[in-house]
Amino acid sequence: MKRGIRKYILFLVVFAVTLDAEFDKNNSLIEFYGLSDDKINIVIKDNIDIEGEVTSAGSIALKDNIASENAFIIQKLIDANYNIAGKANLSEWANFRSEESVSGWSSLGGQTTHYLFNNFNPCGSSSGSAVAVASGIVDIAIGTETNGSISCPSSINGIVGMKPTVGLVSRSGIIPISKTQDTAGPMGKSVKSVAKTLEVISGYDPDDPATSRIPDNFVFDFYSDLDNANLEGKRFGLLDSNNSSDEVKRLHNVLISFIESRGGLVIRFDDLRRYPGDDEYFLLKYEFKHGLERYLADANSQMKTLKEIIEFNEVNKEKTMPFFDQGIFYSSLELSEEHERYKKALQVLMETKNQSLNILNEYKLDAFVGLTRGPAWKIDYNGGDRVAAEEVPSFGSGGFAAIAGLPHITIPFFQIGRFPIGVSLIGEEWSEKKLIELAYVFEQENEYELYSGGNKSKHGCKINLLPPKGRFKTSYQIFSDCDTSKAIVPLYKAKPNYPRRAQANGIMGYSIIEFDMLENGATANQKVVETWCGNVGYDGKLYWFQEKDGYINWARDSNGEKLYLPKGAYDPIPCEFFNKSSLDAAKKLQYKNEYGFPISGLKHKFTYIMEGQSFKKQ
Repeated sequence: MKRGIRKYILFLVVFAVTLDAEFDKNNSLIEFYGLSDDKINIVIKDNIDIEGEVTSAGSIALKDNIASENAFIIQKLIDANYNIAGKANLSEWANFRSEESVSGWSSLGGQTTHYLFNNFNPCGSSSGSAVAVASGIVDIAIGTETNGSISCPSSINGIVGMKPTVGLVSRSGIIPISKTQDTAGPMGKSVKSVAKTLEVISGYDPDDPATSRIPDNFVFDFYSDLDNANLEGKRFGLLDSNNSSDEVKRLHNVLISFIESRGGLVIRFDDLRRYPGDDEYFLLKYEFKHGLERYLADANSQMKTLKEIIEFNEVNKEKTMPFFDQGIFYSSLELSEEHERYKKALQVLMETKNQSLNILNEYKLDAFVGLTRGPAWKIDYNGGDRVAAEEVPSFGSGGFAAIAGLPHITIPFFQIGRFPIGVSLIGEEWSEKKLIELAYVFEQENEYELYSGGNKSKHGCKINLLPPKGRFKTSYQIFSDCDTSKAIVPLYKAKPNYPRRAQANGIMGYSIIEFDMLENGATANQKVVETWCGNVGYDGKLYWFQEKDGYINWARDSNGEKLYLPKGAYDPIPCEFFNKSSLDAAKKLQYKNEYGFPISGLKHKFTYIMEGQSFKKQ
C-alpha cells in the first residue's frame, strides 16, 4: 500500500475516534478506516488479512501481524467496488481459546456489546461484524464461521447471516480453526445485500483446495431472481420439532402457518441423528494447531507456533486472561499428534453429514427450517457464556449444518422479550441460490418483523387494529417498519382541551408508549419510553408554549403552584399531559392477535398536532 494512502487512512482512524464517541457505542470495530460516498462500505472481521493492516484475531499476541497482501476475498471485494470501512472486533481467537469465554470480548478490542443493550452479549465469534450492521455503521460485513459464528450473532442482533457451503468461499488469508468446517460469509441488513456480496466473494482460489469442489455448472447469480421467489410447492423439514418448550411450540406454529399460507408444506420428520459433539470438538482442536501454524509460517508476526502464543499469554495474563483461561489452546497442543483418532473423527462427521443429506433426499425437502438461536443473554465475566446462556430460552438449528459443511442462512423473524430471533434455512451443498430466494420470501412477506437499528424491513409489523372502545374514532394503525420516528395515520381525534392558538399544523410534542400485546389482543404493561415536548425549557422541565393575550390562573408549575403570567407572555403546557393522554389511549387499543401468544416490546408514537380549531393525536 502506498505511503500516502496509509497516512490518509491513519488520519481517518484518529478523526473518527475523536469526532463522535457515539459513532460506535457498542464497540463493534477494532479499527475504522472511513466511509465512502460512492462505494459499498463493508466491515471485515479481524481474522482476515487486509494489506498493510494488522490481522489480530482479537489477540494482543498478534498485534504485530501486519498483512503483506490481501486475503483472496478482500481483493475480490476491492475489485468489485467495495470500500473496506474497518476491521470488526470478534470473540478472541474466534471463541476458540477457553470453554469459559465471553463472546464479543478480545484482549485487543475489548467487549463488543449487543446493539440494543450494553449489558447483553452479542454472541460470537463474528460479534463486531453483526453489531456494526445492526447498529447502522454499515449495511454489510464479513464474518467467519466454524460452528455458529455467523448464524448466532446474526440471529441475536436481528440481521441476515449467510454461512455458505464449505468450499464456496476461499479461506486463504484467514486465520483458521478448522479446514473441515471453516468458511467466511456475508452478514447484512437485507437478503439482497447478502446475496450481492456472496456473489462477489465466491469462487475458485488455487490457494484453497476446498474451492476446487465447486461444481462446474454452479450458478453464482444469487440476486437477479429474488423478486420472483415464492414458497409455492416448496417442502420444508422442521428442525427440533419435538421441543417441549411452550415458547418454541408457539413460534413453530407461527412458522408453519406462514409457510403453509404461502403454498409451502412443512414436514415433521423423525430426526434420529446423533450429534457427534465429542468427535467434532476433538477434530477442531486437532486441526487448529496445524492450521494456525501454517498461517503463521507465512505471516509477519513474531509468533510462529501455538506454544509461543500460549507462553505469551501466560507472561501477559493480566491483559490476555483477565476473565477466562486458554484451556482449549493447551488441549489443542496436547491432541495435535493423535492422527489415528483424527481419521476416525473425520469418518464420524462424514457419516453424520450423510444422515443429513439422506433426510433431505428421503423427504424431498427443499430445505430444513427452524429457529436459529435463543435470545441474547447478559454478559457474565464470572461464568462466561455457558453459564449466562442458561438464563434464557435455549434452542438452536445450525450444529448439523456446521459439521456437514452445508449452507445455512438466518433471517430475522421473531422476538422473545425485546430480542430478535432468527429463522434458519439449511440446504444441501451448493444450494445457496435456492436458500437465498426462499429467505427473501421470508424476509419480505412475514407479517411480524422486527426492527433492527436503522435496518427496516419492507412491510413492517402489520398488526391489524380493531376499533378501541370509548369515544375515539379509529381509522387503522400500522407499525411503520416498527419505526417510531415515522408519522402514521391519525389514530383518533378529539376536541381541544388546550389553548387554541398555535402554529398551523405545528407539532406540539409526542410520547412513545411501549406495551405488550396479550393473547386476546388487549394491551398491558404500558409505559412511557420517550417524550419530546415543544419549544423550550421552563423551571427545569420541558414545556410547549403558546402565546396568550390575557392572564391565566389555571396553569401550574412543576411544584403545583399556580402561574400568573402577564399579557403577552406564554402559557406553559406540561409534557406530563402528553404522557398521561398517550397512556390512556394505549390502554384502549385492541388488536387482532393472529399469533395466539403474547408479543412484548411493541411501541406506538402518539404525536400531538394543532390543526385548526382542534388538535389530533397520531
